[in-house]
This record gives sequence, structure tokens and C-alpha cells, in this order.
Amino acid sequence: MTRRASARIARIIFLLAALALAVALLLGLGRCASRPVNPPLARIPAANEQRFEGMEQRRGEHDDLVILAFSGGGTRAAAFAYGVLETLRDTEVPSSSGRVRLLDEVDLITGVSGGSFTALGYGLYGEKLFDLFEDSFLKRDVQGALVGRILNPLNWPSLWSSRWGRSELAAQLYDEILFHGATFGDLQRTAGPLIAVGATELTGGARVVFLPQNFDIMCADLSSFKLSRAAAASSAVPVVLSPVTIDNYGGHCGYRMPSWLQAFADQKTPPRPAGRILRRLQELEQMDDASEDRYFHLVDGAVSDNLGLRGVLDFLEALEALRLAGKPTPLDHVRRVIIFVVNSASSPSFAWNEEENSPAALSILVKAAGVPVDRYANESIELLRDIDARWTAQRAIRDSAAFDKKKDPAVAWVANAVNADIHAIEVSFRVVTDKQERDYLNQLPTSFALPADAVDRLRAAAKKIILSSPDFKQMLATSGRAAVDSAPGPSGR
Repeated sequence: MTRRASARIARIIFLLAALALAVALLLGLGRCASRPVNPPLARIPAANEQRFEGMEQRRGEHDDLVILAFSGGGTRAAAFAYGVLETLRDTEVPSSSGRVRLLDEVDLITGVSGGSFTALGYGLYGEKLFDLFEDSFLKRDVQGALVGRILNPLNWPSLWSSRWGRSELAAQLYDEILFHGATFGDLQRTAGPLIAVGATELTGGARVVFLPQNFDIMCADLSSFKLSRAAAASSAVPVVLSPVTIDNYGGHCGYRMPSWLQAFADQKTPPRPAGRILRRLQELEQMDDASEDRYFHLVDGAVSDNLGLRGVLDFLEALEALRLAGKPTPLDHVRRVIIFVVNSASSPSFAWNEEENSPAALSILVKAAGVPVDRYANESIELLRDIDARWTAQRAIRDSAAFDKKKDPAVAWVANAVNADIHAIEVSFRVVTDKQERDYLNQLPTSFALPADAVDRLRAAAKKIILSSPDFKQMLATSGRAAVDSAPGPSGR
């Protein structure tokens, strides 16, 4: 063998050894990468034990309970929800103390997936969000930045780790561009509405809502949990992004079910409206025993609740059930429940029925995922209206001259009917009257990168939909009467 051939072989061996060493180092570094660990709660704070839903602690007693429910849908959802915030900021309603902005009357904002960014952003920054959200998030190529990080070899060691995945990389990005290290402790110290963003537990499909009352069951400290990780979990589209893993410490902090909730669990035949909250109890029971479920792996909240509305429905029926059982609630003073259902689900057009050939597999997958979501969204609106109709009917029976609960004990429970009306205001592409604009909105993709003009059209669409909504106009028309009814009388009471 010549000296030149020997040198060439030696170089090849050296390069192979160097490559093997590099791979070994990368794999070793990857094994060292680890997700953030949420700490346990040693004891549940006493203030948490009897909390109903937390809303009554934010703004005190007032006649209107205003709820915003933001759906999933990437930047499309975030921009559409942002347009709702802008519209409510610019809309004033009469109150017992004068005219107030409708946005300042909001008590609760729920959000899943793309909608969670707008919900968390407003909860954290309040009015400042209107100065930073467009540049920081809405008109930024967030998806491109995330793909760039995934393709960066410097991140590969961590991505190869079984304890650290693409969603943790996404959480780091969201933290840098929007949340800047903020935690739920920071969120809880703000004076704004209660923010409830949700994810889906992968094994059982249960909703995991980032609220103290949910994390208390897990004996887990929510206050130190970063908002960026909650947003990453809520928007972790299965397969595309990895689950966000959290630790469960349930059974080790002395958690006790609130008395108002225990009242349902103890009854053999609780009032029928309690059925929904009892099913939610069954979901939560899987979180209270860490010996069986040590970890929870969270994916996109839209999987279990694309509108962020299931919790609202649970709450309304729990309120009704408590009232019918003759039990007081912290929200008995409420006279109107105003719910903006902000649904950014798109329905891309398919000309399948015009062609003989079968649709492509990818198109079928997209459509199959969207149809149940769209149908559930429409049903949720109808459920809200059904609850309102039921409450109205119960009050009509109670207030009728023929009603006497002493003579007719079978309907005695009607005496405790809820005194609130529900105004469900649908904000969705479905109600856009301009066909050309509706088709445009429905073709916008579910991604975290949209052109700036698409973001602006989504915001404008939200405003137009709200201001032209018959339900919104009816709500405004009753605002004046509600303000007069709740104004202090001559005695000051």
C-alpha cells in the first residue's frame, strides 16, 4: 500500500471517528435536555377552597356577567379575537355609574389554541396589548421562526431528547416575542378579567384548564407556570408539535372539594342541570391521584373544546342547579349573562360533489377534522339559547298568578329560578353576509403566519359582525333599561 493511500485511509478513519464523536456528543447533550418541571403545592391556600369560579373576585358585584370565548385556529383565531377586543374597547354602554366601555365590563375570557394567545396577552398587558400585539405576534411569521429553530442543528440535541420536544422550543419562542417570562402569578396580580385557557390531556381526552381550581386538584403550583408554556400546550397540534408534559402531585396537599361542588356529588339524584358539572367532576377525578397518573401530556385545547365554551356551559348549568336546589351562589345578583362566542373555524370550499373522482387523502383528512368542530360550534350556540329559554320559562311559571309552591310541591323548585337573561352573540365567518368576503375568510389557513392585510381584514370582519349582529343590538337596547333598574334609589340603596 502506498504512503498516499495510507494517508487517505487515515483521513477517512479520522473523519468517521470525528463524526461518531459528534453524534455521540449530540446524543449525550440531547439526553441532558429536560423540560421545565412545575413544582408541587404543599398545601391548598384556604382562600382557594370555597371559590365558585373566581369571577366574583375580580370586579365585585355588578348586574352584567360578560364572557368572551375565543376559539382555535392559529393566527386567524388570534387576529379575529383581537378584532373583538378592539370593537368592545370602542363600544360604550350605559351603567348605573354612567357610560362605560364594554371591554371594561368583561369578567372572563376563555381561549384555546390560537385564541389562547389573545386571551393571555390581554390578561397580562391589558390596554398595552393594543400597542404591541400586532408587531409582536399577529403580523410576525411565528411559524417560520419556529421552523427555523427546529431546523437549526444547535437545537437538534434537545429535540432528540425524550423529555424535551418541539412544543418546548415553541414555548421558548413565544416567551421571547410576547410573554417575556411572565407566569400565572403575574397574571393573577392584574386587575383585568379572569383568563381561562385550556389544553387536552392526551390519554383520557379530559380538558385541563389553567386555573388555580384545576391545578389545586393536582396539588400543583400554577403561579410559577409560564404563560408561554400554557400557550404552547393549548396550541400543540398533535403530531405537528409534541405534547407539553406536566407533573401531577394529586393526593398530597390536603385538597378538599369545595362545598358547593360536594353538594352535587353527595346527592343521589341531583338537579338535572347538574349533569354537565358531574361529568366534569369525573374528568377531574383522574387528576387527584398521582400514584396512578404521575404525568399529564397536554395537546391542543381545540381537540376537547374548540370554542373554549364547554367550561362556560358547565358553569351556567352549575349555577342553575345550585339555584334550583335552593342554595345561594356568589352570582345571584347577576341579571344578564352576555357571551361573545368568537368562532374562527374556517370552512374551505370543496367541489367534491361536482366530480366523479374521489377526493385526495389529505383533503379528506382536513375536512374530517373540521366537520365535527363546525357542528359542535353551532350546537353550542343553540345550547346557550336553550338554557336562556329554560330560565325564562321557569321565571314565567314562578311569577304567574296561578303559581303556588305550597299547593304544587312538584314545581316548588321553580321558586328559585335564575333571574338572569343570556345574550349569546355569535361572532363567526358563517354570519358574514358578503359572500366574497366570507369565502376569503374561509380560505385562510390554520397557521401561525398570515399576511398583514389578512390580519387587518380579520379584525375588520370581527367589528362588522358584532355591530351588525341582531343579538348584539338587542343586548345594547336592554343595557339602558338594566342601568335604570340597577341605579341607586332616593335612599341610596
